[in-house]
Amino acid sequence: VQLQAFGGGLVQAGGSLRLSCAASGRTFSSYVMGWFRQAPGKEREFVGGISRNGANTYYAASVKGRFTISRDSAENTVYLQMNSLKPEDTAVYYCAARFTSSSNDVYTGDDQYNYWGQGTQVTVSS
Repeated sequence: VQLQAFGGGLVQAGGSLRLSCAASGRTFSSYVMGWFRQAPGKEREFVGGISRNGANTYYAASVKGRFTISRDSAENTVYLQMNSLKPEDTAVYYCAARFTSSSNDVYTGDDQYNYWGQGTQVTVSS
């Protein structure tokens, strides 16, 4: 599967952005999807993930309650709605996918994902 992330940009603190990640191929529903981010000088970190069937989601503590991940199988797209953005959310955001037979699992480790998009920059000004 090939992934293309877009939707990043510059936003003021307290604002919102929606990232999208479009997946190629006809087996999108066979993949767990995740969002990660990497700020300058920092390790890449998990942001959120969604199961194959969309029933289960999991978020990093730092974004829980502010970010929402969803998927649209008809559009082969996963979204990350980011609200109440903070300057510390500034990073390059990556979407990732892992083929799995499990309908309900969500994965949080970057080593658990096989496919990665190119990243989209999110900058939050104070």
